[in-house]
Amino acid sequence: MQQLRTPHVVVVMGVAGTGKTTIGPLLAARLGVPYAEGDDFHPQANIDKMSAGVPLDDEDRWPWLDAIGTWAHGRAGLGGVVSSSALKRSYRDRLRAAAPGVVFVHLTGDRSLIEDRMSHRQGHFMPTALLDSQFATLQPLQPDEAGVAVDVTGSPEEIAARAMKALDALPHPAA
Repeated sequence: MQQLRTPHVVVVMGVAGTGKTTIGPLLAARLGVPYAEGDDFHPQANIDKMSAGVPLDDEDRWPWLDAIGTWAHGRAGLGGVVSSSALKRSYRDRLRAAAPGVVFVHLTGDRSLIEDRMSHRQGHFMPTALLDSQFATLQPLQPDEAGVAVDVTGSPEEIAARAMKALDALPHPAA
């Protein structure tokens, strides 16, 4: 098992369908830390809205992000992996304010690949129709944000391995 030298909280981010729910647990297992599914932090009103094909707005997202931030804060110094679309810089800033030191793994990929993957998922509340709004909202990680971008081409194991390699290459604070 590969370990980061410092127990970070890793936020697996990206648009719907990039594989956050698949890659997050794989990363958590490789890091030896707990995984939390970001969708579980949504209030029922958000799930109902998305299920109806209505994109969330910022007011819908703040309580959800705050709940994820609270979880991440509780894992500070212990490590953990949580999924969250974290599409906008302001959303990531809010998570960092709640849990300084979080590191982002931005899952990226070609829109047609992601749409194809979404169309084959079963039992998820997010319809493929909302993918355009996700891409329209997405603000990729900026150079001053702690994190890495990882392409989602390939098997989940290949993606997780790329993510681990990229995370391991990040500068680590002195212990």
